[in-house]
Amino acid sequence: MPPLTKHIALVTGASRGIGKAIALALAKEGADIAVNYRQQCEAAEYVAAEVKDLGCRCITVQADVSDSAQIARLFTQIERNLGTVDILVNNAGIASALSPEQVTEADWHETIRVNLTSVFLVTQRALPAMRKKKWGRIINLSSVAAQYGGIVGPHYSASKAGILGLTRSYASFLAKEGITVNAIAPALIETDMIANLPTLTPDRLPVASFGAVAEVARIAVLLAQSSFITGQTINPNGGLYFT
Repeated sequence: MPPLTKHIALVTGASRGIGKAIALALAKEGADIAVNYRQQCEAAEYVAAEVKDLGCRCITVQADVSDSAQIARLFTQIERNLGTVDILVNNAGIASALSPEQVTEADWHETIRVNLTSVFLVTQRALPAMRKKKWGRIINLSSVAAQYGGIVGPHYSASKAGILGLTRSYASFLAKEGITVNAIAPALIETDMIANLPTLTPDRLPVASFGAVAEVARIAVLLAQSSFITGQTINPNGGLYFT
């Protein structure tokens, strides 16, 4: 029996890129999957079809996970169709490359809302069921930009750095309850975001090549399976930043 059979995973922003890769990797280990998306309905349905081909249950749910009312609806649909979430992957996010002088107050608030507030809101909604079960895995997608600044902009770096603080805080509070909380901080993984930032080239990395989404997905599976790793930030970054 695969090690994650009978577990239910919610992956936010799972219609493409890293979220899609993580959803499929968890399904390969037996987890049933809730594919959350905001706009990419057709792409999300393709992911769901792939999950079902692996023999796992799957639903797609449209929701803006920075909005608490939509999060409530998201969880109601998951619980009605699959059961309670015990693996949560907070992956949804946005990235608009802006120099410091270009960042407006509106840019700041939107980026914090989508990238950071969403992690808090979805985690708070998922926690009661995990605490009742005394088992849970929370995996938060941050970025190397949280650690060294990066080129996307201060609004983005701040939002991703906040995720690391949330991760450590939740991990310390929940460690004795069977719930682990970890972050993954990738750099230059081949996704749509990289495609939309043509100034980012592989030679920026010591390994001289972009990373594959499978690199991040493998780490997510490891964290979902481990009961001992918590409060950590795993760094698939091609040597761009050393901790």
